[in-house]
Parts: sequence; C-alpha cells; structure tokens
Amino acid sequence: MRSWVTSFWRSLSAGGLVLGTLFFVASLTPTLIPRTYLTQGVLSGACFAVGYGIGVAWRWLWTYMELPEPRERLLLSLKIAVAAACAVIAILFLWWAAEWQNSIRRLMQLEPVTSAHPVEVCFIAIATFLVVIALARLFKGISRWISERLGRFVPRRVSKVIGFAVAILLFWTMANGVLFRYVLHLADSSFAAVDALIEPDRPQPESPLKTGSSASLVRWKELGRAGREFIATGPTAAEIRAFTHADALEPIRVYVGLGAADTAEERAQIALDELKRVGAFERSVLVVITPTGTGWVDPSAMDTVEYLHHGDVASVAQQYSYLSSPLSLLLEPEYGSEAAKALFAAVYGYWTTLPHESRPKLYLHGLSLGAMNSERSMELFEMLGDPVQGALWSGPPFKSRLWRSVTEHRNAGSPAWLPQFRDGSFVRFMNQNGDPGPRDAPWGPLRIVYLQYASDPLTFFAYSDFYRRPDWMNAPRGPDVSPELRWYPVVSMLQLALDMAVSTNTPMGYGHVFAPEHYVNAWLAVTDPRGWSADQIAQLKQHLAARARK
Repeated sequence: MRSWVTSFWRSLSAGGLVLGTLFFVASLTPTLIPRTYLTQGVLSGACFAVGYGIGVAWRWLWTYMELPEPRERLLLSLKIAVAAACAVIAILFLWWAAEWQNSIRRLMQLEPVTSAHPVEVCFIAIATFLVVIALARLFKGISRWISERLGRFVPRRVSKVIGFAVAILLFWTMANGVLFRYVLHLADSSFAAVDALIEPDRPQPESPLKTGSSASLVRWKELGRAGREFIATGPTAAEIRAFTHADALEPIRVYVGLGAADTAEERAQIALDELKRVGAFERSVLVVITPTGTGWVDPSAMDTVEYLHHGDVASVAQQYSYLSSPLSLLLEPEYGSEAAKALFAAVYGYWTTLPHESRPKLYLHGLSLGAMNSERSMELFEMLGDPVQGALWSGPPFKSRLWRSVTEHRNAGSPAWLPQFRDGSFVRFMNQNGDPGPRDAPWGPLRIVYLQYASDPLTFFAYSDFYRRPDWMNAPRGPDVSPELRWYPVVSMLQLALDMAVSTNTPMGYGHVFAPEHYVNAWLAVTDPRGWSADQIAQLKQHLAARARK
C-alpha cells in the first residue's frame, strides 16, 4: 500500500496540481442556482480533474518538444512545495464556499447552508477527482498495452497513435453504446412507467366536455399522467365565479397523449376533432400549448389565463415524449418540433377557414423545451396574411432560434437578461418585475412575450461560455443573480451545465420555476383582457399564488 501511494505521489504533475487547484477554487464561486454539498463536491472534483488534465497535457507537450526539465530531486521538492501551497489555497477558499452559496440563497429567500458545508464539499471533491484519475489511468494503460503489442510490427510513434485512437474508440463505445444506451433506456422506461400511472385522485371525468370522458375521442388512460393532471386540475366555472363575482364558463382543455396514435400528425388530427367536438372554436380565446419533454403543462400558466378571461378559454396540447426537457433537448429535439408543427398546422389550418368576426383569438404557449418547439411551430412568413394574435413563451432554452436572434439584436443599453427590441410592438421580455418598457406603448397585430428569469441557466447557458464572458454577466445584473458571480474560462461553462440539470430546484419565481403572479403580468400583455382594475389584479395574483402552493 505504501509503495502504491509513493508511486501515485511521484506520478502526479506539479503543473496539473496548480491548474487543478485554480479550477477547484473557481468552481466554488456561485453561478445561477444554489448548490448542495453533493452537487458542489462533484462539480469541484470534476473541475479539479479538468484543470489537472490540462496541466498534464502541457507537461507532455513540454517534454515532447524536448525543452529542459528540472532534475528528479529538485522536481520532487518542487512538487512538495506546490502541493502544500495548493492545499493551503484550497482550504482558504473552501472557507468562503458557504458564504458564496449563501449569496444566492439570500436572493432566493432560502435557508443558509451549514458550517459543515466546506468539509463535506472537500471529501466529495477528493473522491470525485480520484475516480476521474482512475479512469484516466485505465485509459492510459489500455492505450500503452495496445501500443506495445503493435510496436513489434509498426514504428513506435505509429503504434502510439493507433493505441491512443483504439483506446478512445473503446471508451467511447462503452460510454455511448453501452452505458449511455442503458441509462437512456432506464430513463425512458422509468418516465414511461410513471406516465402510465393512474392516480387514485384522478378519476375519469363524467362531463362529456372533458377529454378522457366516455364521450371523448381520447380514452382516459391514453392521456398519460401529465395529460390527466392537466385535464383534472384546472379551475371550474364555479371557482372562477366565486373569485370574480361575475359570470364564468367552464374552461375547455384538450390533451392527446402519446398512446392515442402512432404519429404526431395522427395525434394532431385527433386533437383538432376533439376541439370541434367540445365547441372550443366558439370560445373567445384558444391557446395551442406545446408541453415540456414529459408532456407536463404548467398549471400556473393556464390557470392564470382562464381566470383572466372568466373561463372563456379553450386550450389544447399533445404529448411528444416521456423524457424530461433536458434529456429531450439533447436526444430528440426534432421530434418535439415535429409534434408542435403538426398540432399548430392542424389547428391553424382549420382556424383560418372560420369567419374572422366569430372565431376565437389564437395564441401559442410553451414552457422550457415547449417554448422552443412552440416557437419553431410558427412560421411567420406562412401566416403574414392571417396571423395569430400572439404567444407567451416562458423559460426559452438557449437553443431557441428566434429568442436568440432577438436577444442578439436588442436595443443598445438594454441588458441581455431583459432585452428591449426596437419599439416593443412585436416582441417584449418580462421577468419578476414585469416589462421594462413603457406600459402605454402600442402593440402591433402580433404580440409575443418572453417570460424569463435572469437566474435561469437553461435560458442563458451557451457553449461559448467556455472561452468568453457572456453578456448577461455585465452590469447591471438581474435581481436574482448573485453579485459575487464571476466568469472563469472553462469552469463557468461546467458550472452552468450543472445548473441546467438542477434548474428546477429553486423556489417559485426563480431559476426555471415560474410563479403565477408573473404569468398574470405576461398574459395581461399578450391577451389584453378587459374589465380588470389594479386592485383586482393584485388580488388575483395573491389568489393564484395561494392556489399554486396547495
């Protein structure tokens, strides 16, 4: 054991330790989402390993170029001194780790982390680093073994290149072809099993106007878990009437799950036929929803618009995946886009045949991956002669093309996390504080609103964070972004990538979790409902916030 430790110590790179420590220290600083000691430890260990790997690569390049190197005894002494200095630096910055995390938690009104946070982070980071180093040593051993066998038949340098290439192929095949597929299959099976569950408190609706009833074109079990939740949890006419003290209609909600048909086009046609069956085109407002990856529709978004319009609203959505939005975004983004296009084409095609004076106002809505796919479903040039009335897209992912184009071409002086675009007549951005533009600014015929929080990594992540400071970090910063946040090459991208995975682990109104009171502001701008005073709007926000907490 002692000889193994000595051998391991001698094999460590001094340059790798220095760069790894710098990466480790940078990883402790805050980004957008609060981190637990577990996620922080894994992140810090991985960042240390990445920095160490870059340092080792630099050392290899130095040796390969046959530049002078210090003697073995001097190198050992230097390594001891460097390791001691790195340990001191790491401990000093670990002391600040809890305060850095608390700088985010205070903004999001969360309890501060405990004093044991740095110790827990340290042990998990060490374990993570050792696992990564073990995998790297295994890779190196396989590459060397193959190179030595080939060296009997081909030149030495050729055998090394081939050995390295074969080792990469083996590791990639294992990770992508075996491990990745197993994890993906497990995730898909798990989401599908959860989707198939019929909850005890979700009985089949009896009203023939409800999707999933005995009169419906879609069977109750074909809706999936997310669809059944969407149909069963909306406000009733009686609940809306009790709050508004005015006449109200029963909101119409239509949902088609993956089990209803084999193709997106077939499911879209079923959705259109169901809309016709329940009289959805006789309502004042019709919303075409693109759900998240799992098929979930944010209840805060739809409850809000139904209250604002006294239940005179019909909405429709179709499921396109069992996977969560991050997995769907990485693995099957085009499939979600195809489903959104199919549903919009079916509804819009029929809507354009109706008389203008009696048909409902048509809007689009999507959250997260649903926002991106809903955005893609609407071809502006194809509907210039008969446009829809608008769209509300919340938490658009960083891959959303229209969102990115508008953000990049924002008015000078407006921040990247809350842009202003031209005169605001076509598209506006909102956050916790509403619309930064003048309230009486006129809209054009098409109203598009992006609801986004500055602390949402799914929106503000970019691969260019690897080498360039993003614009949203410039002053002034968003109200929910820590003033202690800094940009570091490589590390910041890794931090934000982890933030994306835990972006929903925040209180409502931060990160990727949208609050109903903010949806109120957004739907007011998009649909312009009449008859609401400022006091009534304030009361509605309180009512919806209380409803969301139940």
